[in-house]
Amino acid sequence: MTRRGSPLVAPRVLVKGLGFPRVAPHSASVSPALSSPLPSTLDDDDAVLPFTPRGPVSAAVLTHLVDGTDTGHTALAELAVMASVDIERDDDLQLALFALYASAYGAFPAFRADLEWDPSLITTRRMIETTFERSLRRTVEVPELPAPTADAVSRALFALTGRDAGPSLSRYLARKATLDHAHEFLVQRSVYTLREADPHSWAIPRLTGRPKAALVEIQSDEYGGGRPDRVHAALFARAVRAAGLSDAYGAYLDDVPAVTLASHNTMSMFGLNRRLLGAIVGHLAAFEMTSSIPNRLYAEGLRRLGFGDDVCEYFDEHVEADAVHEQIAGRDLAGTLAEDHPEMLPDILFGAAACLEVDDRVGRHMLDAWSRGASSLRTEDER
Repeated sequence: MTRRGSPLVAPRVLVKGLGFPRVAPHSASVSPALSSPLPSTLDDDDAVLPFTPRGPVSAAVLTHLVDGTDTGHTALAELAVMASVDIERDDDLQLALFALYASAYGAFPAFRADLEWDPSLITTRRMIETTFERSLRRTVEVPELPAPTADAVSRALFALTGRDAGPSLSRYLARKATLDHAHEFLVQRSVYTLREADPHSWAIPRLTGRPKAALVEIQSDEYGGGRPDRVHAALFARAVRAAGLSDAYGAYLDDVPAVTLASHNTMSMFGLNRRLLGAIVGHLAAFEMTSSIPNRLYAEGLRRLGFGDDVCEYFDEHVEADAVHEQIAGRDLAGTLAEDHPEMLPDILFGAAACLEVDDRVGRHMLDAWSRGASSLRTEDER
C-alpha cells in the first residue's frame, strides 16, 4: 500500500493517504502528475475523506469535523494566523478554512452534521476568515465607486471586468495547451465547478425584491431550469469523467495549491457571511461578466486537443447562458441592490474586484508553471 505521508498531529480521521490506497487514473492518457484520482463515487465508504491535512491546523480541524474530538485547533489557528507570511497562499490555513466551509455545504458525508455549528469550530473559522478577509481588503485594488444607480453600477462593473489583466489562461488553452495542461485545468476547476453556483445561492434568502428576482433567474439556469441532467455541476461532472478523470468531489484536493483553495474560500466567505451580502453579489456579477468568451476559448482548446462534445458541452453551455447572465448580474442584480442599499456599494465593488484578483492568481499560477515546463499541481515534496 502506498501512503501519502504522516499527519503533523495524530488525527483519528481516516483520510486518503492516511490508511487509504491511491487509485490509478481512469485513463492512461491522464497525466501521471495527477496522483489522487478516486473512483467516481465515494458512497462505498463515506467515512473516508479523499484528502489529507496540510499542517497542524487542518489536521486538528479534520479530526474534529469527523469524530468530534477537539484537539485544540483554535489555539493552533491563533498561532498560525499570527505566524503566516501570506494567508492567501498558506496551505494549512486555506485547507482548514475550506474544510470548515465544506461542513456548511454538506460536501463530505464524513463530516458530522451535528458539528456544523459547533462553537469551537465556528470560533476557529472566524479567526481564520477574519484574517483572510483583512488580507484580501489590503491586497485587492477596488475601483472608484460609481453613483448608486443601476446604470452607473452596471457600467462600472463592465469597465472593471473589461480591463486587460495580462496573459490569458483561456487563450493559452485555446492555442498552446498540451493534453496534460488540459487535464490540470479541469482538475483546478473541479474544486468550485463540481459545486457550481452553491456559494452564490447563500444570498437568495438575504435579498428581497428586484435583486432577489434577478439572482433566482440566474441560479435557476445554473441548476438546470428544473432538469437534473442540465445542472451545470452535473454537466461538468460528465466532462471530467469523459476526460478520464474522477468526478468525486474532493478527489483532487491534495493536488491543487493553496491559491486554488483561496479562490473557492473567497466566494464561500462572501456567501456564508450575511454582512458580506454586497460582496457575494459583486463576486457573482464579475464571475458572470468574465465567463462567456473564456468558455468559448476553453471549448476551442479542448476540441483542438481531441476532446469531444461530452467534454466540451459544459463550456459550450456557458457561452450563450453567461452572455445573458452578465446583463442580469450587472444591472438587475448588482445595480438594483446598490439602488436599494447604497451602503452596500463599496462591498459590491470589492466583491467584484476580489473575484477578478483571486481567479487571476490561479490563472497566473498555472501559466507560470507551464511556462517553466512544470506542473501547476502540487508536487510530492509539497504534500
